Formats: sequence, structure tokens, C-alpha cells
Amino acid sequence: MNIHEYQGKQMLKSFGVTIQEGIVAETPERAVEAAKELTKNTGTGMWVIKAQIHAGGRGKGGGVKLAKSLDEVKELAKKMIGMTLVTHQTGPEGKEVHKILIAQDVYYPGESEISEFYMSVLLNRQTGRNVVMYSTEGGMDIETVAEKTPHLIFREEVDPRVGLLPFQARRIAFNLGLSGKAFKEMTRFVTALYMAYEKTDSSLFEINPVLKTSDDRILAVDCKVNLDDNALFRHKDYIELRDLAEEDPAEVEASKNDLNFIKLDGNVGCMVNGAGLAMATMDIIKLSGGDPANFLDVGGTANAETVEAGFRIILQEPNVKAILVNIFGGIVRCDRVAQGVVDAYHKVGDIPVPVIVRLQGTNAEEGKKLIDDSGLKVYSAITLQEAADKVKDLVG
Repeated sequence: MNIHEYQGKQMLKSFGVTIQEGIVAETPERAVEAAKELTKNTGTGMWVIKAQIHAGGRGKGGGVKLAKSLDEVKELAKKMIGMTLVTHQTGPEGKEVHKILIAQDVYYPGESEISEFYMSVLLNRQTGRNVVMYSTEGGMDIETVAEKTPHLIFREEVDPRVGLLPFQARRIAFNLGLSGKAFKEMTRFVTALYMAYEKTDSSLFEINPVLKTSDDRILAVDCKVNLDDNALFRHKDYIELRDLAEEDPAEVEASKNDLNFIKLDGNVGCMVNGAGLAMATMDIIKLSGGDPANFLDVGGTANAETVEAGFRIILQEPNVKAILVNIFGGIVRCDRVAQGVVDAYHKVGDIPVPVIVRLQGTNAEEGKKLIDDSGLKVYSAITLQEAADKVKDLVG
């Protein structure tokens, strides 16, 4: 589950990570009040206006602006709230901005230079260890840094049984070229950041940039957090941080029906029980000349309700030219699934695209007969190859 920058920063702050202070606003008037409050609390004389959407590259898209007066805060807020922000991560359709963050200006002048670093904490699935990835090249796309200057990216692997050790935090600060007060600040920063990652059961904490101010403070200027959905049962309060307006409507509906759904860009809708079988189904669709429009796992106990929900979700995508339902009858009987498909078809109404139903397992023959005798625009299949051939014929 993704959360907004302002939410991630507050999460970091609760674990002792120093952050760029800010206040979220949903109207221009509230933005001005927030700016005044920040000046009172931090002494800042300028403010950074930052669009809050679940995507990176906001600055390049016009979603991060500096305001030097309260009038400018109000003017920028008027322009930014309600705008469609297009970045390299949103795609050409962009995302509408509903909230903005009014943040303190931390790029103030001083005797020492200002430095920007990149830092993230995530899981290395190959080693089964957490890894702190960091670079002196903060403020840039880390992918570009990795491609052009890979020697500037450092990795510190952490044994999750013992956590980040003091010598590792010091090594990170040393590799970033820090000394004196900044060195000590960075070791504290990294230690608190790793604790936040671990205690929140996150799958990613990314801060770009981590800023060394002119007075050698270390703080998080930006923050991207991805919470592990599988661990949310341990963090009931985090569920309230979910912003449904930032998510695809089909994926929101799928989660309400306990379906595992991921939207893709193809033309063949998939409805399958089991993640492994779903992946195999997507492969066979591709080999048959089609393109999967989605990944949809209805689980091992598919019934009329889940099948109906699956149809409705898939049909939200106008590019879908056919739907392949691929069910293995292990826990559930194929004839019950077939009846569920027929019932769901009637409830959904007129389905404008052909539906191929492939049943295999317990009572597969009985399920096929139910489909064939239904009189609906549904094509039955027993083998996966047979289903693939029908997809090829129907999609062209």
C-alpha cells in the first residue's frame, strides 16, 4: 500500500528521523494558514509547495514550486490543487492533485555547502536480507545513476535478526563523504530510518533527497513509503492512510471483493483461481497472439459472487476483446464454478465480448456440459491449449 509524502514523513518523525517540516492543505486558504503556522514554528521565510500524488518526478512535471510570499503561496496553491500532474510515473493520463504539502524551505545559505543524497531501505529477495541502498547523487533518478555511474551506488546488507549495527551506520556516513557534526547526524538518521522500516513492516522506504543543510543537519526532504499489505493486520491504524482516489478504481473494487487484481495493457481479460495458474494463463495468452489485460486471481474457492465481481472489474477496461476464465477444480468442483459463471453472466447482463471458460479437475466434464447447454455466448474448453486456440480465433 502506497501512502503520500506527508504521511510517510510523519511516520518517519515518530521514529526519530529528522524531516523537512510541512503541513498538508486541500484549499488555497488552508495553504496560507499552513504557511503562517510553519513560519511561527520553524522561522522559515519561504515555502515549498508540493503536490501530493502517488508518483515520482513531481518536480519535473511542475508539482514542486517555491513560494517567496504568502500571496505566492495562495496563487501557487490555486494552480496546483485540481491540476492534472503528468510525470514519467503517472503515464500520459496523469493524476489529479487533491492535496498539497506546504513545507519549510531548508535550502538556506550558510558557510558550509548543501549536499543531496539518495537513500532507501528495502528487501533483497536473493539474500533474504534487508539492504540500505544509498548514493552521493541525490535528487536524481536513481535508475539514471545506476546506468551511467553505478560505482556511485553503495549497498549495506543488514541481517534482520540483529538489525543495523553501529559500525554499518558509520560506514554509510563515511561512504557519503561526511565528517564532524554531519557524520554523527547521518549515523543517527540511518539508524532511525532502518528502525522505521522494520517496525512499520514496510517493503520500501525511499528518501530522495536526504539533505545535508548548510549547518550540517541531516533531514528527509522527500519520502516514498510502500507498506506491506500482508502485514497491515498488525497495523490497523495504517489502513486509514490509504487514499482510494490515488488508486485505480478497478483495483479498489477488487480489494473490496478480496480479489487479487493487477491492471495491464492488453486485450484479453483473465479470471483464474491460483496465482501460479494465473501466470501460466497469461503466458499462454501471449503465445496465442493476445495480450493479457489483467492479472486476476479469484482464489481457491471461486463462486458465483467472486466470478460476478471478476466480470464487472474486467469489463471496466474498454480494450478487452475476450475473457478467459481458467479454473482448476481442486478445492472447488468445476460444475459449481460453471454454474457460478452462468449465474454471474445473467446478473452482469449483456457481456459484449466472448467468454472462454476452461475447466479442469473435479467434475470438469459436468462443468463443460453446463456451459454448453446454457445458451449463452460462452465457449467451453477442457485443455489449456484448446482455450488458447479459442482466444486466438476470437481475438484475431
